[in-house]
Amino acid sequence: MATTTLSPLSHRNALIGFGLAALAAIGFSTKAILVKLAYYDPVDALSLLALRMLFSAPFFLIVALTHVGRNNATRLHGKDYLAVLVLGLLGYYLSSLFDFIGLQYISAGMERLILFLYPTFVVLISALFLGKAFGRKEIIAMLLSYAGIGVVFLDELNVQSEHLLMGAGFVFASTLTYAAYLIGAGETIARIGASRFTAYAMLVACVATVLQFLLTHPPQALLLPIRVYRLSLVMAVLSTVLPVFMLSAAIRLIGSSRTSLIGMIGPVSTLFMAGYFLGEQLTVRQIVGAALVMAGVLSLTLK
Repeated sequence: MATTTLSPLSHRNALIGFGLAALAAIGFSTKAILVKLAYYDPVDALSLLALRMLFSAPFFLIVALTHVGRNNATRLHGKDYLAVLVLGLLGYYLSSLFDFIGLQYISAGMERLILFLYPTFVVLISALFLGKAFGRKEIIAMLLSYAGIGVVFLDELNVQSEHLLMGAGFVFASTLTYAAYLIGAGETIARIGASRFTAYAMLVACVATVLQFLLTHPPQALLLPIRVYRLSLVMAVLSTVLPVFMLSAAIRLIGSSRTSLIGMIGPVSTLFMAGYFLGEQLTVRQIVGAALVMAGVLSLTLK
């Protein structure tokens, strides 16, 4: 049987792709830790999200401007602008807002595990509204994933019961809106390009967040402790801008399937970081629950 070997350049690109995918997963995971650390100070979810968006916006604006006037850039039509507007509001504005609110009430580890359920939401939405196949493999994946969340939820219930359901509900809503965004984004990303779409959609989310803040808060609400500003800046750079573009680069180098598999280190890294930085105890139930969730998601991801 003939065997194929990777060229040195392909091997190097694969290693770079795997490294970028791992760094992106860890970067996204640190967001929950930074949000929880910021909540030690008197700041609400919308103010914190507004700071994150304000610090992120210049980076995405620069990327958006680099695409202006390019000869090879796909010309945008009305439906493209509408898609960017709707998907930006759905995937980056609403999803982020629900997530930040939920993190006020549940642990960082549980938040990351719930968010990691987004492939199961994609399967459910696709089966219910798009007529996609839903068979035994999908049912087993759902049972494993939600059994894992149930185990972690029981563990959280022993530690904190007040507002636990509300917090988990908001994070579930965040996961649902993100899954809907993923389903709708594929065609638009293929048409206008990943980095261009991401920059435009993030700018839509930034404007929406700042507008909501201005309509619901006085300007002096942003007069916060310097520590909150530092955490927000780190969140914008390390947990928003860099992971977004590292993820796009990883997908280009090693493909979306391998990138998603490497992304499974995200919940694990969150659990350990939550223990180290936040003092959240890593229990046997959490480990078992995380293993069940990842097994369920893995069964959906693997061909």
